[in-house]
Amino acid sequence: MSSPAIIKTALERNLKAIAARPSIAQGTAVTKVTLHPGLACEVEDGPWRFNVGVTDKYGGENTGPNPGVYGRAALGSCLAIGYGMWAARLDIPVRSLTVEVRARYDARGELGIDESIRPGYAGIVYVVIVDSDAPDADIQRVLDSADRHSSWLDALSNPVPVSREVRIVRGEPA
Repeated sequence: MSSPAIIKTALERNLKAIAARPSIAQGTAVTKVTLHPGLACEVEDGPWRFNVGVTDKYGGENTGPNPGVYGRAALGSCLAIGYGMWAARLDIPVRSLTVEVRARYDARGELGIDESIRPGYAGIVYVVIVDSDAPDADIQRVLDSADRHSSWLDALSNPVPVSREVRIVRGEPA
């Protein structure tokens, strides 16, 4: 398990490297998702492989958590990791930290039943539970710093340009 000192050292090393060569901080992340029968998806990203699916309630075969689970997990884990990193950077001791993501939805929008209802979440609230002896102001500084620099919180809070490319193949592997 990485200690706060190891995390802080790694972060400082990366900060120095990126400050010296900003171009190494830029790139494109690519995740490949392949649909299989039963509304099952296989996800590949570098060395990682996992499944996404839907329950039989939606015609699937329950082959894995649905996309919403992974989306909420992406936000919650990005926040939790960010809090841990900032606590280490600022030398603020944290015994434990939990992020609970609560997303309100109305499936009528996603299913096309009511066009006045958006298909996405109606709202998201995240609850942060921190166990620490540090002063409240220090804990708040950790949370505020991490929130300000959270990539997933930013992506969900601010419009991100999204575009679609289509490649149609006929009888050839995708």
